Amino acid sequence: MSAPDLALSVKVHADDNVAIVVNAKGARAGQVLADGTRLVENVPMGHKVALAAIKEGEPIRRYGEVIGHADRDIPKGACVTETLVRMPEAPDLARLSRVRRPIPETPPLEGYTFEGFRNPDGSVGVRNVLAISISVQCVAGVVAHVVERVKRELLPKYPNVDDVVALDHTYGCGVAINAPDAIVPIRTLRNLARNPNFGGEAMIIGLGCEKLVPEMLRSGPADPSAIVRLQDEAFTGFAAMVDGVIAQAIPRLERLNARRRETCPVSDLVIGVQCGGSDAFSGVTANPAVGFAADLIVRAGGAVMFSEVTEVRDAIHLLVERAADDGVADALIREMDWYDRYLARGSADRSANTSPGNKTGGLSNIVEKALGSVIKSGGSPIVDVLSPGERIRKKGMIFAATPASDFVCGTQQLASGIALQVFTTGRGTPYGLAAAPVVKVATNSALATRWFDLIDLDAGRIATGEASLETVGWELFHLILDVASGRKQVAADRLGLHNALALFNPGPVT
Repeated sequence: MSAPDLALSVKVHADDNVAIVVNAKGARAGQVLADGTRLVENVPMGHKVALAAIKEGEPIRRYGEVIGHADRDIPKGACVTETLVRMPEAPDLARLSRVRRPIPETPPLEGYTFEGFRNPDGSVGVRNVLAISISVQCVAGVVAHVVERVKRELLPKYPNVDDVVALDHTYGCGVAINAPDAIVPIRTLRNLARNPNFGGEAMIIGLGCEKLVPEMLRSGPADPSAIVRLQDEAFTGFAAMVDGVIAQAIPRLERLNARRRETCPVSDLVIGVQCGGSDAFSGVTANPAVGFAADLIVRAGGAVMFSEVTEVRDAIHLLVERAADDGVADALIREMDWYDRYLARGSADRSANTSPGNKTGGLSNIVEKALGSVIKSGGSPIVDVLSPGERIRKKGMIFAATPASDFVCGTQQLASGIALQVFTTGRGTPYGLAAAPVVKVATNSALATRWFDLIDLDAGRIATGEASLETVGWELFHLILDVASGRKQVAADRLGLHNALALFNPGPVT
């Protein structure tokens, strides 16, 4: 058979009755897959093709799991579009098995280090940044002005300080500050200022009449110089406010500038993993490569945080069986249940997650998306579960409950203590964080080629057979260490592409 008659495809599991088309321009009717399946219609890149006839009501399997049931008869070789897939019910949390499967022990990974900034609290950052937090959105304009002046006038005098960033948000007043769910944004803001990339030198700028008083955001010993209130009678006019904030920033810049990178073991590293603009390649290329690298970091004693509740909800059974103990299993289920009830209050469910771009990229529903998403967490035991905004407590593989929104998840992971984030994308996004480097991994080579200056690593080579999963996983591991050490700069930082912080606030606004 001639090469033009062959179509490249990927079948994930032996029990799957669908495969995805790998060819960059899709596959044409009449072309044949490696198993002999002849396509009866055109199939776009990343979309599923039926490897056998599937009758109405029969299960459609990918990743060895049921992603839905056929809405009508699907002939062998047909394109399995989202309209043909009837989504199943989510796993019943009340009846979910708590049985945990044995996870083979892996030998420790020794000898790997990075160059980081050691902090007084024992954490280690990968950047040396002055953070200016706010207690209320009212002061955001003044703080933005201060940040611009510090960057222009002061940072050149402090060459060892990487940046100054505003921890901006829309919370602080006009909110039910004592409502039970208000703990989520409050502890998020408190822990954001403790991010390891800030060196313990974050400032808090308040107005003076807000509900969220600056003292509520302090997590350590009282430091009067860390708080500036713009309504203070000592300030006469705007210039005095700006000068007052800058005066308190200068000694912090001096202390940060005195810091130097030092050799640290990988056990000091905390990274977050996330996906956005996902496609059908996510679960077979980039996410498995991230999972491989994540397992290496865990083997080296470090911490890896994965999140996005709605993008793990339909694969929760696969996570519970990896829980390190009953407490972790119960906590995973608790967070799923909390979010189910949160969505129900808004008359929504997890199906609202899947975006038009996800579907264009070949993902039929949130079930398929979730099964590909959880692969980012590798295969290590899950040792802890964090509620939204909680700070990291352990080393190892950790689930930090967050919404799936890219910028909300990024904000929440920063608060939980990541120093660096790895972000996979199939459709493409210029997403970035000012507070932490974001390593962008493409799920398919077509995106990596088209966005050559926005993507840091092409995992699409796995699908085409140009590179193995292990090869790309090790490449990513070394890239993470290079970025953490300041030896390499990610595309988003080089281009200055940084998203605004976005708090998760499930509490009422008054």
